[in-house]
Amino acid sequence: MFSCTTILVLLFLFFCIRLLLAVFSYSRIRLASVNPRPPQTCSIAIFLGSGGHTNEALKLASALDFGRYSPRTYIVSEGDTFSAQKALALEHIKAADHAFSDDQPQYKLLFIPRARRVHQSLLSTPPDAVKSLLACIRLVSVRPLFKKGAFRQPFVDLLILNGPGTCVILCATIFLNRLIGLPSPRVMYVESFARVKSLSLSGKLLYHFTDRFVVQWPGLVQPGSREIYRGCLV
Repeated sequence: MFSCTTILVLLFLFFCIRLLLAVFSYSRIRLASVNPRPPQTCSIAIFLGSGGHTNEALKLASALDFGRYSPRTYIVSEGDTFSAQKALALEHIKAADHAFSDDQPQYKLLFIPRARRVHQSLLSTPPDAVKSLLACIRLVSVRPLFKKGAFRQPFVDLLILNGPGTCVILCATIFLNRLIGLPSPRVMYVESFARVKSLSLSGKLLYHFTDRFVVQWPGLVQPGSREIYRGCLV
């Protein structure tokens, strides 16, 4: 019978192997952009972080070809009616300009608990963060496993994040998926336009855990770093 020490060593080795595979998958995804594939439909999810974050995220979304980036999922924090209404308004505008097929719904709204409310004390934050994490695990990890005809497929092909805090929980769930070998989407973080000289706290936390890290000011690009600068996007 294996001793406790042997079991712990085996678990540690398993974790190290999964971590290396996860890091390798990030590198492989970044290298794949050198030889892009032909245009095809890409399912996309956009996290709307409320207020200015929502406005920036929806401006990014409005520039997309909705015929190609479909279906679309808007992830909204519970109680954030402003972001939900803004997303619906964008879809209605796009629908008026383009004729989409009615065979499948082109977009949907998903609500997850906030990881931390504005001005919430640090002592009361952990329970809310755990609640948000469990909801994200259900969305990203569990639900795709039981989706009919989509076995081993991520819940979307691409996830776009713009902040604030709840998006860190969402990204952590995706990284957990990669550690344990579950399908996961590519992740792109777009730093807020308001960040001119330094990264936001969310940006600093997610810097090494996204497939693409985009900034909107040249002063945020450091020599040899992985920031991508394409000018003002919003």
